[in-house]
Amino acid sequence: MDDLKGKRVLVTGGATGIGGAITRAFAEAGARVTLHYHGGKAAAEALVAGGTAYAAFGGDLAQAGDCDAVVRASAEVLGGLDILVNNAGGMVARKPLAEIDDAFIDAVFDLNVRSAVHCCRAALPFLRAAGGGVIINVSSVSAITGGSPGSSIYSGAKGFISTFTRSLARELAPDNIRVNAVSPGTIHTDFHLRHSTPEKLEATRKTIPMQRLGTAVDCAGTALYLASEKLSGYVTGQVIEVNGGQLMV
Repeated sequence: MDDLKGKRVLVTGGATGIGGAITRAFAEAGARVTLHYHGGKAAAEALVAGGTAYAAFGGDLAQAGDCDAVVRASAEVLGGLDILVNNAGGMVARKPLAEIDDAFIDAVFDLNVRSAVHCCRAALPFLRAAGGGVIINVSSVSAITGGSPGSSIYSGAKGFISTFTRSLARELAPDNIRVNAVSPGTIHTDFHLRHSTPEKLEATRKTIPMQRLGTAVDCAGTALYLASEKLSGYVTGQVIEVNGGQLMV
């Protein structure tokens, strides 16, 4: 993947979990990486101090203004932008239908949907100025399966991300911008430590043909593949499932 050397990359939610693995993978491929963080300041600063990332920018991407500021600051540090990875997101909480109110819906959609839309919109002028580029969104297996009880709004939000990815791929193809998504299955990160019990995770593991939960690193290679023009230059509008066979489509 020598074509990734020198590429200017922004990874949102890029300090920990899947985002952290993607940040490190791009750096190892020779890309120049900046990252966004919200709750992972210490991890973000460690990645910068260790030379993995050029800079880290804090912000609440549920706010449109923070999306604009993070993208603009990254482009200023890097001298432009070639690749945007929209990884920031989260379930917020598990809530059954009877407990879902408008504030909760807004919180989940602001974090998972509006953040991706706003970051794509903010990055577009920089990608066009570069003569093209790549957007990689992070969806979820729950976009297809509907997830487990209590995750209906999150699953719906990720369904939006998958459809948004396909729509943008058509819209931005004339600008030489490819848009794809990575769709992780059950990945053993802090996300599931917060929202899933050990018993639930073990039950899920038994249903996976590969008989293990995924790791954050398992998702990073797919992101590199989608970013590389040599490897995926004719791939756009695709949602690639990374789940050990948990779901086959």
